[in-house]
Amino acid sequence: MIRSMTAYANTESTTPQGWLACEVRAVNSRFLEVGVRLPDELRALEPQVREHVAARLARGKVDATFRYRPPAAASDLLLDERTAAQLATVAGALKDNFPQLATDFAALLDWPGLLVKPELDQAGLAQAALALLDRSLDEFIAGRSREGEKLATALRERLDGIERTVAEVRTLLPDVRAALRAKLESRLADLAQSAEPGRLEQELVLQLSRIDVDEELDRLAAHVGEARRILALDEPVGRRLDFLMQEFNREANTLASKSVDQRATRAAVDLKVLIEQMREQVQNLE
Repeated sequence: MIRSMTAYANTESTTPQGWLACEVRAVNSRFLEVGVRLPDELRALEPQVREHVAARLARGKVDATFRYRPPAAASDLLLDERTAAQLATVAGALKDNFPQLATDFAALLDWPGLLVKPELDQAGLAQAALALLDRSLDEFIAGRSREGEKLATALRERLDGIERTVAEVRTLLPDVRAALRAKLESRLADLAQSAEPGRLEQELVLQLSRIDVDEELDRLAAHVGEARRILALDEPVGRRLDFLMQEFNREANTLASKSVDQRATRAAVDLKVLIEQMREQVQNLE
């Protein structure tokens, strides 16, 4: 399955531990880079979040962001009755010795541990957060796959174009060779002295070897076949195709350098345009 590196997913869930939201986004990168942003309540989950992402993605600069809002009951303040009883006991013991002793209620509320928040179910919250992350990754990967199919279609269209151009160049070769032979015959005919026997054949063989592009055309055809095979693989293929684009470019450059015919030169330029378009698309693949 061909997948793009860029995608976005945003999911949320309401659980007994509170409201959770998870956002996953990514842009292109040569390798997998994972950035994690967590609220304080989920800070300890960072290693597991990174592991979940790395287990399912191969490339891209990925950012995973969580937001959390505790349930309404969690914001309530509860009185720690044990602490309050201890404070009352101390106040009673001091009353006889300090008749004027007065207790300020507002100041009493600041006593450490007198007011507490309900205890958070950390294990349940962590489980809910990781489950939400998996949901987000499912949507994220589905988005990558949809975009990847569009990229694969574009790449196959350019491969078709390369095949057509290679076929056109093959049809030009007999005319190019015939034109080269005629040109050499004309040059030899202009010589003041007659040419040595076999001179034309030797010169023709030498010139034809310099402009021979059969191997380049064969390799281009082989690269097209390999690219089609890679596009059918069910795994990340961006790096393989990126390397293959270098091979395509090498053959197109050699073809251009050997060209002695304007039509072949134009075909080489067309090939380089198609290959560059493919290279740009390949940079977006996982």
